[in-house]
Amino acid sequence: MLQQLFSPSVQHTLDVVGIFVFAISGALLAVRKNFDVFGIAVLAEVTALGGGLFRDVIIGALPPAAFTDLGYFLTPLCAALVVFFLHPHVERIQTAVLVFDAAGLGLFCVTGTTKAYDYGLGLTASATLGLATAVGGGVLRDVLANEVPSLLRWDRDLYAVPAIVGATMVVLCIHYDVLSPLTSALAAVTAFVIRLLAMRFHWRAPRAWNRRSTVREE
Repeated sequence: MLQQLFSPSVQHTLDVVGIFVFAISGALLAVRKNFDVFGIAVLAEVTALGGGLFRDVIIGALPPAAFTDLGYFLTPLCAALVVFFLHPHVERIQTAVLVFDAAGLGLFCVTGTTKAYDYGLGLTASATLGLATAVGGGVLRDVLANEVPSLLRWDRDLYAVPAIVGATMVVLCIHYDVLSPLTSALAAVTAFVIRLLAMRFHWRAPRAWNRRSTVREE
């Protein structure tokens, strides 16, 4: 099904762009944490490829695409080099990086869901792996950097929710047999726009009802 939605060249280009932007966010966090060049490269690779690796292992798409396509592996290293030498300039365009990150989120939740379904998973499981594809690398990045993953923090703008919406739209399109390049693009754009709106208006998920915690908020 994935091959029917996009040509291989278009799919590869979109994947590489998304990988590059995710890698930039990982490398920037490594710089803020004062990691050395190896740490910067590791965090870039993990952020960019972690979600896809998790998905491919779960669905049995082995060896994972990250190890069969040299471009997927080298792209995060290129991003790491850019950040290593130009991180003050990259920091200044952080807003633009976040916008491209939102685009990658929308793209990967769609392609991750579709690939999981192609390998025989049900609709719910496919949507779950679509979410994991989109946010898994960021979770691994934060864990390696000794931080609470961003998507678990109440004080961060919605991140997982846009991916959930995009993945859900894809499985609904599959269920009603209307999945096409147009509808898949609509799902990706919807996730992208929700993420942008969340950043613009600081939308956050609700916390526990009648919360009475004594834990200090950070």
